[in-house]
Amino acid sequence: MGDELRSLVRSNLRRFERRRIRLTGGRRRAAVAIALLDADTNPAILIIKRVNRGRHAGQWAFPGGVVEPGERAATAALREAFEEVGLERADVVGPLDDILTGTGFIITPVVMFAATTSRLRRNADEVHSLHRVGLTRLVAAGMPRWVRDDSGHELLQYPLRHDMVVYAPTGAILWQFAEVALRGRTIRVADLRQPAFAMQ
Repeated sequence: MGDELRSLVRSNLRRFERRRIRLTGGRRRAAVAIALLDADTNPAILIIKRVNRGRHAGQWAFPGGVVEPGERAATAALREAFEEVGLERADVVGPLDDILTGTGFIITPVVMFAATTSRLRRNADEVHSLHRVGLTRLVAAGMPRWVRDDSGHELLQYPLRHDMVVYAPTGAILWQFAEVALRGRTIRVADLRQPAFAMQ
């Protein structure tokens, strides 16, 4: 299973023509790690829940953070994954589309396979909890779903568990990963509306 999954994801991302967003108007670059775990046995993706303080308090996210001056997105994603969840080694496959958040960050999602020897541990200053979501859940029937907010705008929802409902931008990245990397389809998610709480 592992080699087949690695080959599929690499092939699909190789064909994907990703879209970049220019760095203008006070925006800052960030990168997140879409870390695939246990590719050989029980493939899953790593989702974290942020601590209940600071930026994006209590939100579902990928490990990630600001890209430092002169740093590449993949390097930043690996660095942040090590700092936040203890991921020491990973095999980077490639990026998905840039996404502009409501807080002015341009996020580059970087797909990677975690080394099989990786033992994850959370940085308690930044991460409340670590969660493994099976890849089959991402492509299950009815995923993602669409709901309307109080203003009548349509929002993407990824109900990964009864107590884990993920919205854009993280949900948008999940959807593009599922469609592009796993299914080999090209979709664009940069224009998906983000809920008000994601813009704080």
